[in-house]
Amino acid sequence: MVRVGRETRGRKGAGVTVVTGAPLDEDGLKALAGELKKACGCGGTVRDGVIEIQGEHRDRLVKLLQARGWTVKRAGG
Repeated sequence: MVRVGRETRGRKGAGVTVVTGAPLDEDGLKALAGELKKACGCGGTVRDGVIEIQGEHRDRLVKLLQARGWTVKRAGG
């Protein structure tokens, strides 16, 4: 199951959307992160197997990941 949440811890209050649990290897995660960043029009990175997208994009990312046929759950508030 892929989880999409929001995190601000350790970022001086700047929020990022985090995607965890994607069934991909490191190269696949980097390619997926590139697609998601392009779709959201913002920056981001892959860190320790977690995709981080700058800003609040949970709703958009949930739709994009569900279109891939994955089970996606919104995590956090």
